[in-house]
Amino acid sequence: MSRQTIAKRTIAERIAERQGLGQIQTLQIIQAFLDEIIEELAQGNRLEFRDFGVFETVVRKARTALNPKTLEKVQVGSKVVVKFKVGRLMKEKVEKLLAAEGNAGGGVSGGDNGGNVAPGST
Repeated sequence: MSRQTIAKRTIAERIAERQGLGQIQTLQIIQAFLDEIIEELAQGNRLEFRDFGVFETVVRKARTALNPKTLEKVQVGSKVVVKFKVGRLMKEKVEKLLAAEGNAGGGVSGGDNGGNVAPGST
């Protein structure tokens, strides 16, 4: 399987076709849904979508890091990040796909260390 980047518009087109809706209306619904997720996370709320996953915000403590170019120690301030923990059904489907492709050593992270998304990077 070659990896592709799928845009929101492509997802909207697929949903519109399957559900018999207009593409513009579907795109507006998807955008409204995403806006609600952003708003809830901005308020510090935890969002749970059964079998899909859980989004929540966590505070990363300030720490000392190493600049990889200069090898100089730098202070990194605390920050709020969005954490996503993959749900059971999604995890099973992705692992099944990876196993079918012969990537059995890969896997889907259950949560804490691989699913962080910085605010504004989505």
